Amino acid sequence: MDKIAVLIPCYNEEKTIGKVVKDVKEALPEATVYVYDNNSKDRTVELATEAGAVVRYEHKQGKGNVIRRMFREIDAQCYLMIDGDDTYPLDCAHELVDKVLNYGADMVVGDRLSSTYFTENKRPFHNFGNSLMRFCINRLFRSDIQDIMTGYRAFSYEFVKTFPVISKGFEIETEMSIHAVNYHMQVENVVVQYRDRPEGSESKLNTYSDGMKVIKKMLQLYKNYKPLMFFSWIALFLVLVAAVLFAPIVATYLETGLVPRFPTLIVCGFIVLAAIQSFLNGMMLDVTVAKDRRDFEYRLNRVNSEKKMKMN
Repeated sequence: MDKIAVLIPCYNEEKTIGKVVKDVKEALPEATVYVYDNNSKDRTVELATEAGAVVRYEHKQGKGNVIRRMFREIDAQCYLMIDGDDTYPLDCAHELVDKVLNYGADMVVGDRLSSTYFTENKRPFHNFGNSLMRFCINRLFRSDIQDIMTGYRAFSYEFVKTFPVISKGFEIETEMSIHAVNYHMQVENVVVQYRDRPEGSESKLNTYSDGMKVIKKMLQLYKNYKPLMFFSWIALFLVLVAAVLFAPIVATYLETGLVPRFPTLIVCGFIVLAAIQSFLNGMMLDVTVAKDRRDFEYRLNRVNSEKKMKMN
């Protein structure tokens, strides 16, 4: 088992990967550096190898698939994940790692949004999207994560071995953040500097299509992890719709003593029944979620025991 494993997912990063690996080795000489190539068509593998990284491969395209492979194959007391695009200086690496090794953090978030991100990043929709996701997730899950979409994070062994990677692409950061919050794992924020990609290096993130995937993933996880709240909001919406349709019927009845719009009245009744059914579904699923949280604690204890055995 490595003490510190630095994980670098890569796809066509020949412009920067050599420098990133060398910077990591200077900042964390005790760490093992792993570069996972995701079907690069340039010299990424060659340059990473020359810089001294351990190069491995994931042939299913997508960042989520790469991270699944990394987490499955590597055992370490602390994992530091960083992008291969040279947008993150390594001067904070020790602080992120230290919070895992010495302060018991399960996930440490490299917070770009509190430093230079909004001045360095030249894509305004990326800036807006990052702020929107931070606001939504912190409100929906009652958390305090300062940067949801950052690719600069440190993890404990317990987090990595209990995290079920479902996402295939860039939604993975959202999934990590919500997983940690939902299971009450210790999350820390460390302010890190951010610099835009060097000239000639291109982002693989599509602002609109990947942004929609991230929003979809957030709503999906909200439904899965907080079903009572999710279906209660649906029930409330349906009740409001029924109330809007029912109001003129009541007004007419009070004025004339007649109910001339029986079809609308019947529709209102069915909408209210749907609202009740939605609320009851949320209650039943909430019981399942509560059981899953208890089972997770047992899984966490088993993983912790495995870690101790591997360290001895």
